[in-house]
Amino acid sequence: MDQDIINNNKEWIDEVWRKLDKKLSAAAVRNRGIIPYTSNEGCYDNRGAANPAWWSNGFWGGMMWLMYTGTENEEYKKTALASEQIIDEGLKSFKLLDHDAGFLRHIVSGANYRITGDEAAYSKALYAAASLASRFNVDGGYIRAWNSEGSEGWSIIDCMMNLPLLYWASEEIGDPRFKRIAIRHADMVLRHHIRADGSVNHIVVHDTETGEVLSIKRGQGYSECSCWSRGLAWAIYGMTLSYKYTNNEEYLAAAVKTANYFAANAAAYDYKTPVDFRAPREPAYYDSSAGVCSACALLELTKYVSDAEAYVYTDAAVKVLKATDKYFCNYDPDWDSVVQMATERYPADGVMRWVHVHLIYADFFFAEAMNKLRGNKFCIW
Repeated sequence: MDQDIINNNKEWIDEVWRKLDKKLSAAAVRNRGIIPYTSNEGCYDNRGAANPAWWSNGFWGGMMWLMYTGTENEEYKKTALASEQIIDEGLKSFKLLDHDAGFLRHIVSGANYRITGDEAAYSKALYAAASLASRFNVDGGYIRAWNSEGSEGWSIIDCMMNLPLLYWASEEIGDPRFKRIAIRHADMVLRHHIRADGSVNHIVVHDTETGEVLSIKRGQGYSECSCWSRGLAWAIYGMTLSYKYTNNEEYLAAAVKTANYFAANAAAYDYKTPVDFRAPREPAYYDSSAGVCSACALLELTKYVSDAEAYVYTDAAVKVLKATDKYFCNYDPDWDSVVQMATERYPADGVMRWVHVHLIYADFFFAEAMNKLRGNKFCIW
């Protein structure tokens, strides 16, 4: 990160962190027995009770570990451990496991092990890695996304954020198989998900025997040729992390290309990230989660680029986080959710599903980004 930018914004960083810690420390105690996805009038729902294997269930516990590493407040640790017990129910049915094993287990069980050395958490993280590796299509060269019938040949850009679980597993057991699967999938993403201008495809449909691209699907963006902003964030961060674990310069180049696309387009929206960078300007649909995830990615990327590039990415990240703080955050300690105005997917066919609401991963990435700005060296991925 560019230290001059950090120093110039230190007062703001410290103030946001103080408000964030005050709010989340209260929410951690109040919500110890649940796993939230969204909220209603400020109160978290309980997605963990409805579906312990829901893809986003790791973000609550992961955020608790982030806050614990940033404060050493034991209440965060207690809630993180409680959340892990809840999502453990999802391990009882293999049919519920999918490509989101990293989102679900790496930032909870994996973080638990790396912070505390807990052997049970270690085993659960490795189990999740084995499950994720089993989804690799050997002939097609991709990790299958969802379990629904007809999606056997689908890969999605989101999966880039699950690859760190595989890299970690290979390092832990001294066996390259998990890493090789992650590399094969990342190489496929370079060819088929990341476009020449740095924008991304969300869903790619492959021939299951050859890996040949059969079609591109719109997914959660505006159209099949648009650029879903959270998918772009997954690409920036995922490629940056793949470079971290492999030192493959192609991954770093892809991270830079996608980061440049984000930085240029975010500026045009005053750093209030739209759901899709190629959607019509009106009506305006925002996705705060895409912005804060991209900010995390940009701050991580600064570790591996030139000083000049680090300045650009630090500046963009801080501007996104400041816009989020100004326009989208609620710091009332009696109100569970922090970052508002997240959107699950671009509204299509008249269906307004989770548009301009709170989503737990927006809170997670905001907390992660503020941790990074404060100099916390713990990488939860």
